[in-house]
Amino acid sequence: MASFKFLIFLSSLFVILLLSLTSGNEAAPTYNSHICSNSTFFTANSTYQSNLDIVLSSLSSNATRATGFSNASAGEVSGLFLCRGDVNTTACQDCVANATKEILGRCPLDKVAIIWYDEYLLRYSNQPIFATVTVVPAVSMSSTQVILEAESDRFNELLARTMNSLATLASNSLTAKKFATEEEAFNSSQKLYSLVQCTPDLTLSDCELCFQSAIGGLPMCCGGKQGGRVLLPSCNIRYEFYPFYNFTATSPAFPPPAPGGSKMSSLTIVAIVIPISVSVVLFFIAYCFLRRRARKKCYTLFEENAGVEITTIESLQFDLDTIEAVTDKFSDDNKIGEGGFGTVYKGTLPDGQQIAVKRLSGIYGQAAIELKNEVGLVAKLHHRNLVRLLGFCMEGKEKLLVYEYVPNKSLDYFLFDPINRRQLDWSTRYKIIGGIARGILYLHEDSRIRIIHRNLKASNILLDGNMNPKIADFGLARIFVVDQTQGSTSQIVGTYGYMPPEYAMHGRYSVKSDVFSFGVLVLEIISGRNNSCVSESEHAEDLLSYAWKQWRSGTPMDLLDPTVRHSCSRNEVASCIQMGLLCVQEDPANRPTMATIVLMLNSYSVTLPLPKQPAFLNRRGAKPNKPVDLQSDQSTSPSVNEASFTEIYPR
Repeated sequence: MASFKFLIFLSSLFVILLLSLTSGNEAAPTYNSHICSNSTFFTANSTYQSNLDIVLSSLSSNATRATGFSNASAGEVSGLFLCRGDVNTTACQDCVANATKEILGRCPLDKVAIIWYDEYLLRYSNQPIFATVTVVPAVSMSSTQVILEAESDRFNELLARTMNSLATLASNSLTAKKFATEEEAFNSSQKLYSLVQCTPDLTLSDCELCFQSAIGGLPMCCGGKQGGRVLLPSCNIRYEFYPFYNFTATSPAFPPPAPGGSKMSSLTIVAIVIPISVSVVLFFIAYCFLRRRARKKCYTLFEENAGVEITTIESLQFDLDTIEAVTDKFSDDNKIGEGGFGTVYKGTLPDGQQIAVKRLSGIYGQAAIELKNEVGLVAKLHHRNLVRLLGFCMEGKEKLLVYEYVPNKSLDYFLFDPINRRQLDWSTRYKIIGGIARGILYLHEDSRIRIIHRNLKASNILLDGNMNPKIADFGLARIFVVDQTQGSTSQIVGTYGYMPPEYAMHGRYSVKSDVFSFGVLVLEIISGRNNSCVSESEHAEDLLSYAWKQWRSGTPMDLLDPTVRHSCSRNEVASCIQMGLLCVQEDPANRPTMATIVLMLNSYSVTLPLPKQPAFLNRRGAKPNKPVDLQSDQSTSPSVNEASFTEIYPR
């Protein structure tokens, strides 16, 4: 017994000595990338800088936490850091101290900044970022070594399986660190080492969402490469053919009991583990039950044949007398817009708030469906690039929607007018493209429900006082269940010129339908031309044909609106033209996802693939730019997996 204790003592001394030797020889942290906002700045010695100093100091002082994660806020400044799950506490503290100096040197006056190292990330913003999943901006990196072509399929299968397994493991982690690693044999001489981690403040679903966004970027940045990583603000993933993390520190959170443990200690462990396990199972069952009931309630609202059941949102209801009073009984003097399904009027509430009232027209059934769709959808959505719904009114024959007032009208008012378009310089147009992309990404992936807009066009993009875009008109939108990828309808709705061919001809729609419409919008914003009304001639060349011809001839800049050629970035214009052409590919599988598009717009480390000939929709006999009426629109959800990835490679 004495000799056993002596061996333990010697072992302890050896471990202490080993740690003391290695702690003094920690390798310097490996810098990966950083991104500064380059759009919002603070002045030196301002209140913002004081608050930022407080936040960074707090993060540095909290770096000793065992979780390797902390957040802090002061005034409007929010910040957080995350050390890799295998980094020890001492090294983490050194990392954070180094990062606070480095990020201020690289982004000295930016209100928003993020920096990534191999071992950690640090970010701060003038917006709340804690417990909020963020997938842009993104950085991707890859190895220069490639997988042998004969082994590529087997490698891709192994990588996908490993990453998805790790994502599930880390998201469901009961420990403080949402971190997981795995080592898998690839062939007789190589092993695949993989790692995933998300910030511990995220919920299980948000963590999974971030991981899936990162995993979806791997084929685009790192296809066929022996190593790669995708770095997002809320999570990161990496794989290599060499060990790049600390195996000891990534051991299971609950190690097996030591040999010789007493029967009593085993019973104690069982007594602790079983109640916890039962509690987790009961919690999971309750969660699934509540979620299922909430989903059923939500879908009941969108039943096509149900009545106008809006009692669950009565708090949003305006009375007709109030709206008639503030719009002067819908006088022409207050008319600010008109579309295929209604007219929009401006009004001012008694408290001084300006509103826009959409007065739905058309047959009763269609207008009721539109009202139900817009209230049910938009009331649940909150994003800076979506128009905010304030309420509705349904009295007698009147069906009204009340929105925030957006002062600068719609994008088409500026874009397609030879005089007004001069107010849209290139930087404004590029900002509008980015804002629309972020808004659609929110609808497709980041909101609580997946939504297909189905009617994206220039007249449905409103501009606020700072010319920031806001997506409007959700009357034709469709809600998808979590795993649904495609729907179909017997009645086509939307606007010719923006419809993808699979929808216009076969009634099939998906997230890639909105991607097609976005691509048309991008080409319109670049050129100042309306795809639906390029020419009065029936045989005239439409915008997509013209853009493709310029691209094929090597003169893409000829597509650019002459009014902005003096103020543009040629690289940004060329990238946007290429991106627009990718979005309007005939095969939906060849179009990028909105997550990929946002990555393209926010990262300079990716190279776009070459587009193929886009879809040229024959609109002979169609009335340009006119929406098609809908009598019935029944969606189905076939088990079709339309997930696809467009390859993009780092420069």
